[in-house]
Amino acid sequence: MMRSLCTPMKAEGLTTLKIRYDWKKDQFWMEAMKQWEQDLDFSKYNKEFYVESILTEDVAYLNTKQVRALYKKYDLEDYLDEILDLIRQGRHFGIECYYNDKYNIRFMCHQHSRKLGVNNRLHATLAGGIRRHDVNEDEKEVIIDGLNLGRGMSFKNVAGNLAFGGCKTTVQMEELDLSNLEIMGFLGFAIDNCRTMTGPDMNFPTEMADVENANFSMNYTSGPNSPLGETGKPTAYGVYVTMKQAVRFKEGTDSLDGKTITLIGLGAVGWYLGEYLLQENVKLYIADLNQETAQKFIDENPGKDIEIVSLDEALYMDVDIVSPCAIGGILYDDNIPKLRCKMIWGSANNQLRASSQEEEIRIAKLLAERDILFQTEWWHNTAGVICGAQEYMEGENASYEKLTKVIDATMPKQTWDNLTKAEALGITPCENVYRTCQDVIYGR
Repeated sequence: MMRSLCTPMKAEGLTTLKIRYDWKKDQFWMEAMKQWEQDLDFSKYNKEFYVESILTEDVAYLNTKQVRALYKKYDLEDYLDEILDLIRQGRHFGIECYYNDKYNIRFMCHQHSRKLGVNNRLHATLAGGIRRHDVNEDEKEVIIDGLNLGRGMSFKNVAGNLAFGGCKTTVQMEELDLSNLEIMGFLGFAIDNCRTMTGPDMNFPTEMADVENANFSMNYTSGPNSPLGETGKPTAYGVYVTMKQAVRFKEGTDSLDGKTITLIGLGAVGWYLGEYLLQENVKLYIADLNQETAQKFIDENPGKDIEIVSLDEALYMDVDIVSPCAIGGILYDDNIPKLRCKMIWGSANNQLRASSQEEEIRIAKLLAERDILFQTEWWHNTAGVICGAQEYMEGENASYEKLTKVIDATMPKQTWDNLTKAEALGITPCENVYRTCQDVIYGR
């Protein structure tokens, strides 16, 4: 095994590592333990045993000093300190790690903040997606990804007025076999341990949620058979209704009639966003890696003013709005002077090519200097998170009609308030949402 938090765990027969950080005191607390026997059959989880059950007669427990000594024993104390420093830099709550030796699964829940989820009267105090990484990926890079996304989920939950803290779960394992109920049971057990509500993300099939719900855990949402289905459509709707608020802020009316819009990416969100935009009298340019997908979109929307453009030219077109709905990292110092749009408003995550919050704020100022309206995307692409929360809280009573009402009552107002407050303060909408979230999470 490469440099990994799980190396000493495997060697010593341990299953669980918890790292907690108090940013006010700059103090770490750690524990490692043997929580279950390695031959435990997780296919029996929530049938013959539960999270709180006695799963071994040979419990082992290490406190903070003993955990540090353990990593020093395996020449990994410097690596542990690198991970602790990442947690410290982002003022994260910590990491929960569960290691399944039988299947070589490294499960880590990267927990940024529990604050909004405290006393929410639900099992889950945290919310954030679960994604799979290859077992051979560099673990530190996986942790960096998980911590950054966990912080982003805290901010999204502020944007969505959701009573959950923010987290992201990463799992380093081989491709998931949905029929292997031992593995599925372990993933349900680990999520329940973390008191996290989640939905399948990168490299996990959405059907994962349906299998978990049917057999092990109700803390997974957004499966194909769930009451609200997958989250692409509500995410698109949220981007659409907030885009109208952005136009209202810039022009005094929320009508999109007559607007020229370039839509980049026709995936799980972009396709639905395109359909919402075509409800209005717009000229729509579309760009996608797959030309057949772009042509199919035109074929399924006959009589509409749609034109296919290349990905190379899409970002730089002379249009009212560019809507990125695919990869991130597309806006940076060198290409911002080439932009000719009035507004950038899409669902793609991490549209600013930046490695820190400060860098994002700096790049957003470059857009503002070009009079291009831009709001950090996680403030308006959060309807998918709202969808997962509605399903989690409402269960079988959840409906798309109820979800739409929640989105309509939340997201347009959040965007309008952010844009107007940023203008009043003389700062960018990007900087203002960061200030807002910092105040909510750290300021009280």
